[in-house]
Amino acid sequence: MNIDDLRPGRLVARLGFPFTAAPTPPGVEPPVEPNRLGDRYDTDWARRPLARATRQAVIRTVGRVGTAALARPSVAGLDRLDGLDSNVIFVANHHSHVDTPVLLTHIPRPWRDELVVAAAADHFYDTRPKAALISWAYGAIPMERKKVSRRSADTAAGLLDDGWSLLIFPEGGRSPDGWGQPHKGGAAYLAVRVGVPVVPVHLDGTGLILPKGSNTPRPGKVRVNFGAPLRPTDGEDARRFAMRLEAAVSELADESSGDWFSARLRAHAGDTPGLQGPDDSWIRDWRSPDRRPQLTDSDRRWSSGRTR
Repeated sequence: MNIDDLRPGRLVARLGFPFTAAPTPPGVEPPVEPNRLGDRYDTDWARRPLARATRQAVIRTVGRVGTAALARPSVAGLDRLDGLDSNVIFVANHHSHVDTPVLLTHIPRPWRDELVVAAAADHFYDTRPKAALISWAYGAIPMERKKVSRRSADTAAGLLDDGWSLLIFPEGGRSPDGWGQPHKGGAAYLAVRVGVPVVPVHLDGTGLILPKGSNTPRPGKVRVNFGAPLRPTDGEDARRFAMRLEAAVSELADESSGDWFSARLRAHAGDTPGLQGPDDSWIRDWRSPDRRPQLTDSDRRWSSGRTR
């Protein structure tokens, strides 16, 4: 007898029915096991009291210590959230896997306590262990990014209707070169559908710590800049609102790359540099945001809002 035959699964299989599934009769098509991964994965359990309590405990201890040691985050723009008393959608640029832990530990309460994170269904929900881990650790829900999914949209909209806030990266994936990518319309669509405000956020420096394609983080300094809440105007569709959200994140990026006063002048004049950068590849590489030196707090003489 082979040693593999002594494994519990093999022993049960040798016992046969009723310890295993009944055999399919000849001429009958065997039943197809339903796919419960991707956007079909059920994350309700991750929002129950025990899962929430353990997740928050880890975020407030291990998460805080880890992000402080690795990223030394500073936060600006918190005053822009004063008076905001509803759940919101946070939209942020996406350069690194460090983005989510930094935001989970620095989005202010009460939104942090009832927050779900939109995670790529094809990447994080392709196996059960990975799906379970990301759902618990981040409070994540699967979101299709390569195709339109009514299931993903309905899940997110239902949670927003129930009072949860949502963190979503509208670029649909991490930047491959430090420049931004065009925003997809999911966040704008949800805001128009549910009627919740959207808070733009810009992260500066995470791409230097753990860029796409790297498995070894390098300690650095991250700046998180929160923008003023935005709402779709009367008659504004999701496409136009998505463009306005992308412009708002671009303005926050401009604030983080220089002094606040000059950035606001450019925003007022409509001259804010776009997130997507120049078309020429060599210029993109030379001027990549993930290659330039990071500014210190003293360089930002006109920094807006409270910092910590």
